[in-house]
Amino acid sequence: MNPFLLVSGAGFLAGAMNALAGGGSFVSLPALIAAGVPPVQANASSTVALFPGGVASAWAYRTNTGPIGDASLRALLIATLCGGSVGGVLLLYSSAKAFSFVLPWLLLLASVALAFGRRVGEALRAQRHPPRSVIVVVQFCLGVYGGYFGGAVGIMMIAIWGLFDGRDLKELNAPRTLLVSAANISAVLIFIVAHAVQWQETVTMMIAAIVGGYSGAHIGRRAPQRLVRIGTLALTFCVTAAFFARTYGAA
Repeated sequence: MNPFLLVSGAGFLAGAMNALAGGGSFVSLPALIAAGVPPVQANASSTVALFPGGVASAWAYRTNTGPIGDASLRALLIATLCGGSVGGVLLLYSSAKAFSFVLPWLLLLASVALAFGRRVGEALRAQRHPPRSVIVVVQFCLGVYGGYFGGAVGIMMIAIWGLFDGRDLKELNAPRTLLVSAANISAVLIFIVAHAVQWQETVTMMIAAIVGGYSGAHIGRRAPQRLVRIGTLALTFCVTAAFFARTYGAA
């Protein structure tokens, strides 16, 4: 396939996925790697490319943002920004071989969290209500994860927030899009300064992701919750399986 068409199509789909339920990097990262971008640079480029689309989605959802559990949105924003900075620096110090080795496991972690996180959350909330400080610390760790990997951080947030907040996926979309953007903004600046971005592929994907992100946010307000969840789960597990086969199949 033509690399331009591959990157453009992946950008649009990734932007829409991030607006609907997260997991856009399950599409954008493999597309960039398939287009010939090395893994670490592909992850950095994917984060930069999807960032404006995430901002567009956050703007579309702007009237529905709010706290998570007992933690205020302001505290969560600060924790996420700090965590994203730490994660971005960690990625730049990771070798391509090490990142390629750990990538399938990060994808699997995100997929399992999406599939089972809410059930575990319901059980834990029935036993104990977590304090605000715990939620903020966990959000910092999510920021680190988002800055380092970027892929599926929105899914991770939704899954882990299920431990603290009983609202359904559609109601958590607004704070998710905002805080994913917060996790990425620090990493984006670090990646640009460190010259870790492949700009030709990134700009192409970025334009498509902005359109996809804004469109997906409006679709997300009307799409059935069950349909969004099933579609996201199917895609994430398929991509995870493909990366395990790609990384470990030869061995």
